[in-house]
Amino acid sequence: MIDVERLGPDTIRMVRILDAPVETVWRYLTESDLRALWFAGGEMELCEGGAATLVFDHDALSADDVPYPEKYAAHQGATGRERITEVAAPRRLAFTWDGGREGVASFELADAGEGRTRLTLVHSGISGPAPMANFGGGWHSHLAVLQSRLAGRPVRDFWALHAQSEAAVAAALT
Repeated sequence: MIDVERLGPDTIRMVRILDAPVETVWRYLTESDLRALWFAGGEMELCEGGAATLVFDHDALSADDVPYPEKYAAHQGATGRERITEVAAPRRLAFTWDGGREGVASFELADAGEGRTRLTLVHSGISGPAPMANFGGGWHSHLAVLQSRLAGRPVRDFWALHAQSEAAVAAALT
């Protein structure tokens, strides 16, 4: 079973329990060098309306040297210029996606006990079913990388993980 839920025609939610305290997970969301290990680096002005630069280097997410899929070649090295829409350290962070054209991604962190964190990701304002499956697959695979990093496990092949996530999320959302 895949951990994605459709909350509405333009909104998905994913929940993960992470093997790290809230303060550590917050750092992985907000500090460029740590965020680059699971998602995208880049500086963030941690205030409402602040700039959020997302520098994608998917090659750095795999422990092994894996080829970049042709399907995503145009996005290799892409940089997103987003805006912070909400910040409440160390519990909540939200920022636009694709300049707001694809809504807002928000992260909520809660103590899950025993030094663990419950991360809830909600991506709202997605433009349609195909982008919803695409974003869902991307978020699912990136959160899996975060989960592995925090547990001290490498991700051998991000792109294989991404392909599996994309197919599973598309099936779950139909």
